[in-house]
Amino acid sequence: PVGAVIRDTRSSGPPARTTMAMASLRPRASGRASSRAARSVRARGFLGSPENLAVCTSTAIFLAAGRFGLAPSANKPAGLPGMKLQEVDSGMTSGDPAGFTAVDVLAFGSLGHAFAIGVVLGLKAQGSL
Repeated sequence: PVGAVIRDTRSSGPPARTTMAMASLRPRASGRASSRAARSVRARGFLGSPENLAVCTSTAIFLAAGRFGLAPSANKPAGLPGMKLQEVDSGMTSGDPAGFTAVDVLAFGSLGHAFAIGVVLGLKAQGSL
């Protein structure tokens, strides 16, 4: 009820008054409830959408590039001719024959997602998506 009196047993002062909104507890008309149930929210950009395909493809490409040695990883630094790099043990081990670690998966997955964001935003800016 609006203006209900709440008694606090810890204090000896006068009872506190509060106002409660009761609109959410009122019974609703059946017509309004049925029209509300008829409305639904549709999510664009879900499985199979162009956005989803761009993210999956770019992430898979970056993960494959790291796994098969086309990009430097934690255990295989970039070795360009003319550079005097030393092999440093990162201390990370994995059961993967190529030495692909969890850090590599997170790094290349992040790069793939970042690249996909650029692709999706660029295509949306062009109006192609």
